[in-house]
Amino acid sequence: MRLASETNLNLKDADVAYYPRFFDMNEADYFFKTLLETIDWQQDYITIFGKTHPQPRLTAFFANNNKNYSYSNIKMKATPFTQELLQIKHSIEKELNISFTSCLANLYRNGNDSNGWHADNEKELGKNPVVASISFGAERIFHLKHRRDNTQKAKINLEHGSLLLMKGETQHHWLHQIPKTKKEVGKRINLTFRIIA
Repeated sequence: MRLASETNLNLKDADVAYYPRFFDMNEADYFFKTLLETIDWQQDYITIFGKTHPQPRLTAFFANNNKNYSYSNIKMKATPFTQELLQIKHSIEKELNISFTSCLANLYRNGNDSNGWHADNEKELGKNPVVASISFGAERIFHLKHRRDNTQKAKINLEHGSLLLMKGETQHHWLHQIPKTKKEVGKRINLTFRIIA
């Protein structure tokens, strides 16, 4: 049973759970090395306040249908799941009893790579999106903050082989980010499994 060590964050207006060792060390090491070498990582460009910059991480998008995914004016074309991504997907689906259609993969190369404050609330994800986020590689801090109540904040250290699950009304009420860090950190791969109708 992979979900034995759940930490429920008990956040107001949210349903967020963390499973620190969803994949054991050997599985996590294998998936990290294989995904790093076999995914065709790409550098997209993002436009903020009229200025275009390279996105501060590399990405790839996979789906079992032809549905593309758009966020921050970036349109990601779906490619078929790799064998390893299917293994990971099936492990999550078996435990959660949820079927995912897509995966947005992110490669954080070092502490300068980041993801600013946002919610996973794109229209194609439906009313109450379910997002299963897997981490492999270097640990990074995941920040959460409530949209209206600034006393409500949380931080989670996302460990190698962990699963973070966000569902219910979380994306309506909370924002999250992976901030830059000046610490020496290695590469991290993040896989966010979603359902695109």
